[in-house]
Amino acid sequence: MSIDAPVVVEVGLGDRTYDILIGSGLLARAGAEIARRLPGTRAAVVTDANVAAAHLAALQASLETGGIQTAVITLPPGEKTKSFARLEEVVDGVLAAKLERGDIVIAFGGGVIGDLAGFAAGIVRRGMNFVQIPTSLLAQVDSSVGGKTGINSPRGKNLVGVFHQPKLVLADTGVLDTLPIREFRAGYAELAKYGLIDRPEFFAWLEKNWVQVFAGGPERAQAIAEACRAKADVVARDEFETGDRALLNLGHTFGHALEAATQYDGSRLVHGEGVAIGMALAYRFSSRLNLASPDDAARVESHLRAVGLPWRIADIPGELPDAEALLAFITQDKKVSRGALTFILTRGIGQAFIAKDVPASEVLSFLTENHSDQQKMRPR
Repeated sequence: MSIDAPVVVEVGLGDRTYDILIGSGLLARAGAEIARRLPGTRAAVVTDANVAAAHLAALQASLETGGIQTAVITLPPGEKTKSFARLEEVVDGVLAAKLERGDIVIAFGGGVIGDLAGFAAGIVRRGMNFVQIPTSLLAQVDSSVGGKTGINSPRGKNLVGVFHQPKLVLADTGVLDTLPIREFRAGYAELAKYGLIDRPEFFAWLEKNWVQVFAGGPERAQAIAEACRAKADVVARDEFETGDRALLNLGHTFGHALEAATQYDGSRLVHGEGVAIGMALAYRFSSRLNLASPDDAARVESHLRAVGLPWRIADIPGELPDAEALLAFITQDKKVSRGALTFILTRGIGQAFIAKDVPASEVLSFLTENHSDQQKMRPR
């Protein structure tokens, strides 16, 4: 894709409407794009050590060209960075740089950095400007869009946070070339999710074109843009997740429980992998409840296997808590309302729906079967 012609996806939120720019080479023009929208501002760039080593110099050069003075806050990579301690570090760094409310916090990294930096931007000086420059596929298609920010608690994932919309999202598809294949696969799970929610033709397209998406051709930018359009449409309708934005959580209730069960150990399970297993479980659970055909669950599992993603509990290395403990993590999830279990279930490919008051006994029985059966499948 030409640097001169990025795809632009608008997130329509009235006077808080913002653009997502998607294309190769956008890092080089980040300073100009930010300065055009937020002239005369300074910035704190929040990043992690891996992204800093690969791309920070290029971003700083671009910001300098745009006349934007910066302070840099570099954190360790990994899900465990989404903590109270690291939030305090970011907040202190922004204040130490003497940035004002009208200045900018730039999240330069994957979903962890985006969630953490966005949360800091939402609370420092009661709300600062915020720009997302996502460097992972997962962040480009999901976490950088929509304004959900936060950190984890030992009691569960993303339980502390705020809604705080960015002013701009710059998704440079070229930086994905340096992404480890495991991280790219993890992001791909979120791509597939949009097809499985309500765009069956997109899921079918991915089944045919996933190799080209991984290879980095025009199909990659096409897939990212389609995912961003899907999320932007939902966010514009339901910014604060009081209605059908919850559909975007397909696979996440199971997935978040598995992440918590591994204590957010990225060597065992990263977020997108948890979502992949969670989506397979959601389709299998829907089949168990006679809502969807077993053939649909098998189709989802087949595609996840084809791209190299985990799709069953047994694919998580190491021991896991028992089914009752997994259910306890689910009941802590923020998608539970007044104690009632809410799941995103499905009637088929692209036919997801919000199921409220799902009986805990059904979930426990399902988890027990999957947990015990798949523990037996582990290599000894």
